[in-house]
Amino acid sequence: MEVSESKWKPFLGASLVLAGAVFFSAKAIFVKLVYRYEVDSITALALRMLFAIPFFAWIAYKSRNNNPTAALTKKDWALVFILAFLGYYLASLFDFIGLEYISAGLERLTLFVYPKIVLVISSILYKRKIKRVEVFAILLTYSGIAVAFIGDIQTEGPNATKGVLFVFASAIAYSLYLVGSESLIPKLGSVRFTSYLMLLSGLIVVIHFFITKNPSSLMQPSPVYLYGLALGVLTTVIPAYFTTEGIRMIGSGRAAIVGSVGPISTILLAWIFLGEPITSSGIAGTILVLAGVLSIGKKKSETKKQTDSIVSTDSRTKDKNGSYESSSVTKKETEEDENPDNAEITMN
Repeated sequence: MEVSESKWKPFLGASLVLAGAVFFSAKAIFVKLVYRYEVDSITALALRMLFAIPFFAWIAYKSRNNNPTAALTKKDWALVFILAFLGYYLASLFDFIGLEYISAGLERLTLFVYPKIVLVISSILYKRKIKRVEVFAILLTYSGIAVAFIGDIQTEGPNATKGVLFVFASAIAYSLYLVGSESLIPKLGSVRFTSYLMLLSGLIVVIHFFITKNPSSLMQPSPVYLYGLALGVLTTVIPAYFTTEGIRMIGSGRAAIVGSVGPISTILLAWIFLGEPITSSGIAGTILVLAGVLSIGKKKSETKKQTDSIVSTDSRTKDKNGSYESSSVTKKETEEDENPDNAEITMN
């Protein structure tokens, strides 16, 4: 039985991550469908959160005793609020506004640059020099967006610039959230962390809605409610936990590579359900963006394999007295891929 589970674990884990990436990528499709009913961005976002909040509340309640750790300090709770505001409220709001002006495909490509933004932010905060391969990856990624943007501006018009800027601002907000979340995920575990932040950000969205909109704005045709339900459950709740479980099974490095199917999935879904054309500039831009992202993913994967080799062949080092001690530094380098509680969840 154990052999069978071990045999199917990588396949099942990759399948969950793949399904999560496809469901996440469908978000832009449902937002575009909602916009066809002249629904504005904050109302669409409020519908998404109103449908998702009950599920996250239930999951937060069920996981309240999981991974017990030291109680969160006031500083920790302040950081939780800041991260909820940045990662799930502000990033989502900018993203939904951007989708009013650009195609679903370009939106997903623009959002997909967030790993590179994280790289730049981390290098500034931690004074880490960016390597040549990383600079090359960044140039590839932004070149891809530029190529795709040229094609989009021909169909969407001048407003495409505004849309890309809003979505890029969303990617920056989400990147800041990712960098800031590193200290909290080990304390809460990824499931509780995500649930708490989604609940808090959902509350912020609802408050924003009732301050700026008339409650009657929620009275919409039945298709809008169905799309809102899909936004809240199919493209938010389900993929979040599919991705979490997939990361637990195959590690965050492999999950990131599998998840790179997102932009391709969005372009295909937009072609099928929205009638968005698949242009040569869109294809070229997608290839460049994926090449930039995967070049970093491949580098990390190679580093991980080298680290695993060191752990398996020489997991102990001699101290000055000639005795052996565990190589804690080497082991720590593998924790991100091995510990599901430290796994990052892509929600945007």
